[in-house]
Amino acid sequence: MEFSLLELLVNHSGKIFSRVEILQQLWGFVPEMNTDTRVVDVHISRLRTKVESDPNDPEFIITARGSGYFFPRIIDSEQE
Repeated sequence: MEFSLLELLVNHSGKIFSRVEILQQLWGFVPEMNTDTRVVDVHISRLRTKVESDPNDPEFIITARGSGYFFPRIIDSEQE
């Protein structure tokens, strides 16, 4: 699950995914209640502990407050 989540965020870097979108994209699950989306937070937290040097100050898996999560767009220095 965590790898699929990371893959989704990286493959669409710069795009903010809401919790509902993540549930639909990865698990094909449409939440009936707002609390159903909290499972995404758990997976994000676990993933951060594995990929971030400081999970409390993430560089790769960013929270867009009130919107969802995203992986920052990676810009190739040769393309600039």
